[in-house]
Amino acid sequence: MSLIKEFRDFAMRGNVMDLAVGVIIGAAFGKIVSSLVANIIMPPLGLLIGGVDFKSFAWVLKPAVGDAPAVVMQYGIFLQTIFDFVIIAFAIFMAIKLMNRLYKKKEVEKPVAKPSNEEVLLTEIRDLLKQQNTRV
Repeated sequence: MSLIKEFRDFAMRGNVMDLAVGVIIGAAFGKIVSSLVANIIMPPLGLLIGGVDFKSFAWVLKPAVGDAPAVVMQYGIFLQTIFDFVIIAFAIFMAIKLMNRLYKKKEVEKPVAKPSNEEVLLTEIRDLLKQQNTRV
C-alpha cells in the first residue's frame, strides 16, 4: 500500500473528520466564551469589587529604565483566563450531561424482543429432556 493511499484512508476515516469538526467548533466556542467573560462577566464583577479592571492587575518586577520596558507580571489576565476555563469546562460538562441523559432515554425505549416460535419450542424440548434425566 502506498504511503499516499494509506494517508488518504486515514484522513478520510470518520473519526478523524469528526475530530476535525470538533476542534473547529471548539475553537469558535472558546472565542465566544472568552468574549463573554471579558466583555459581559468581568466588568460587573470588577464594578462590585470597587471599579477595578482585572486586566490592570499586575506586579511590576522591574520598573522601566530609559528605553528598556518594565518587567511586569500580569496576573489579572491570568485570572480572566481562569474564569474562561471554568466557564468553558462548565458548559462542556452541561452539554455532556445532556447528551448522556438523551442517550439513556434512547436505550430505555428499546422494546424487549420476543423469542421466536422456534426458540420457544427448543426451550420446551430442553426442559422436557431435563425432566426425563432427573427421573432416571
